[in-house]
Amino acid sequence: MTGPDAVQMEDDERDEFLGRSGTGVLSLSTASDDPPHSVPVSYGYDPVDEVFYFRLAVGGESGKANPTDRGTTFVTYGERDGRWKSVVASGRLVSTTDESLSTESLAGLERTKQIPIVDIFGEPTSQVEFQFYRLDPDRLTGRVERSLDS
Repeated sequence: MTGPDAVQMEDDERDEFLGRSGTGVLSLSTASDDPPHSVPVSYGYDPVDEVFYFRLAVGGESGKANPTDRGTTFVTYGERDGRWKSVVASGRLVSTTDESLSTESLAGLERTKQIPIVDIFGEPTSQVEFQFYRLDPDRLTGRVERSLDS
C-alpha cells in the first residue's frame, strides 16, 4: 500500500465524530437539471435515533423553499486524532412541527447538544425566518482514513 485508504467507520466511532452537533453542507435536489442547492449549515445529532436536526433559514430567496419536497444529502467532515473522517446522510427532510412527529422531535432535540448558531446572513438574524427540520436518513455512512500502520 502506498498511502492511507478510507475505510468504513464503526457506528460508535461515527456517533462520537458527529458529537451531537457541528457544521456541514446540506444539499437539496432541484426539479430541473440545475445543480443541487447546497449550503453550509449547523446541525444537532441524536445518536439514539440516528437523526439529524437543522435550524434552516427559509422564505424569501433562501433557495430552501419547500425543503421537504426534495431529496436531501448532508455531509460533514473533519480531522480528528490525525485522521480524516466524513459522514454522509441522505433522505428527505421532515418538518419538526408535523403533529405526528412533534413529540418525537422534541425528545430527539433534547438528546442533541445545542445546535451551533452561525450568523452568515446579510441581515440581522432577528429578521430571518427559521424553521427546524429533521433528517432521518435512508442512508448513513461514515468513512475514516486508515492509519499508515494498519
